Amino acid sequence: MNTDKIRNILNMLFLALAVIAIILYFTAGFSTFIIVCAIAIVVKLIEFFMRFML
Repeated sequence: MNTDKIRNILNMLFLALAVIAIILYFTAGFSTFIIVCAIAIVVKLIEFFMRFML
């Protein structure tokens, strides 16, 4: 798998996590929202570093 495909998958995962986080903000507890946001940010950072480091 080349890096462009991996980056696209990571971007789709980030967008899905962001939508889930928004839904959880209104439906679940605040701590659940923060955890999902943190995971989404880590996924985006991985994609960011892949874009500029590889």
